Amino acid sequence: MGNVRGKSTKALTVDVAEGYVAVNPLFLKSFDPDSLKDFYHQLDKTQKELRAERFPTNDAQAIRMRNLKLQRLYSAQMIIRNFARERRVPLI
Repeated sequence: MGNVRGKSTKALTVDVAEGYVAVNPLFLKSFDPDSLKDFYHQLDKTQKELRAERFPTNDAQAIRMRNLKLQRLYSAQMIIRNFARERRVPLI
């Protein structure tokens, strides 16, 4: 697992999901192609783990927080896809 900015990619994706880190093109500029690809795949893995957790059926606040985390992860993936397309970096 790679390190980005002194953190593991897993810790970075958890920070993105919690809202501590905002993913934007300026943030991604310092990433090399391999770490960008690793970060993208780790975002996908974190999103799958979050979806696999038990759904909080009777707690509206927990449902909102879960959906907000999923939204942050998805938007980070979209930003990375567009950034990689502009830079012609394959993510597959």
